[in-house]
Amino acid sequence: MPSLVVRNLDESIINALKARAVEHQRSTEAEHRAILAEVLMKPKRKSFAEVLSSIPAVGTDEDFQRINNDAGEANVFD
Repeated sequence: MPSLVVRNLDESIINALKARAVEHQRSTEAEHRAILAEVLMKPKRKSFAEVLSSIPAVGTDEDFQRINNDAGEANVFD
């Protein structure tokens, strides 16, 4: 299995990694591997445009027209 060496890390990063490893009851090296896997192997998020384009085209514009019906009702919460 390949290895990865990370040099010149700030001491605060090392301390945070060690604290997180203790929190998850694993070695610092195992925690480092878990963080890398969590961040790099998760599925790519869809962009807003991709989500919008995946919505099926149903109905016509007339089905979604707003009808302004202000007749008589001053406040619906009264």
